[in-house]
Amino acid sequence: MEKLWQGKVALVTGASSGIGAAVARKLAAKGLHVVLAARRLELLQTLAAEITAAGGQATVIQVDLAQEAERLELFQRVMQQAGCPDVLVNNAGLAYYGYTDVMPWEAARAMIDVNVTAAVHLTRLFLPGMLARRSGRLINIGSVNGVMPSQGTAVYSGSKAFLSAFTAALYRELRGSGVQVSVVLPGPVATEIFDNSEKIPNGFRIPAEAGAISPTAVADCAWSLLLHPRRYAFVPWYWRWTSIAEFAFGWAMDLVGPILLKRQVRKA
Repeated sequence: MEKLWQGKVALVTGASSGIGAAVARKLAAKGLHVVLAARRLELLQTLAAEITAAGGQATVIQVDLAQEAERLELFQRVMQQAGCPDVLVNNAGLAYYGYTDVMPWEAARAMIDVNVTAAVHLTRLFLPGMLARRSGRLINIGSVNGVMPSQGTAVYSGSKAFLSAFTAALYRELRGSGVQVSVVLPGPVATEIFDNSEKIPNGFRIPAEAGAISPTAVADCAWSLLLHPRRYAFVPWYWRWTSIAEFAFGWAMDLVGPILLKRQVRKA
């Protein structure tokens, strides 16, 4: 099964760091030609050089996924340079921790544009080619926050819940088409997301860093989904209980959550 993916093309968004970079390294090491897409050109070039030095293949495309025109340009360049990709990893994402009423609208809009709109738009652009070929993989990087939303992350949790619902519905649409779609649902991951959250006006550091896992664990999960497609996968596996916990104990978080958020804000 692994040999079947050698020489295939994978487009990874948000590939300049964190989960995206880890997924790109993993897929390149398995023989896929990875197309790296993100805003920060220098980081993309560094990653591409690392992949090439290790014997892999990488193409760099600088893009601001919040902009529709740039997403369309990304689609055109990928199709011209590599053809319709065999794998699309919708990984690019933004996060914020704090009260929603003081969250800058610009930050909320950017989060929706990147976390939601870009994922749907790119899926819509590349899916027809996959369907015509009757093969392809779509992998959306979601979050357990989309299953068990937490106070302070209203827009982020909403965007990740959308990805989960979008994936489930699309999974059912695509049955028997030869194209598979999956959503990865990781818990906290050690990426720049913690630093970036507190750089947003009225934002704070996300209080989940202590238990964060390595981006490599998420990359390993993404690779496993190529070998054994399924609709969703939690990382680590024990986060699968979040759906049950939300149903059974959501009332407790309704009571405790506001206190935890207020305490975190005061501490910051």
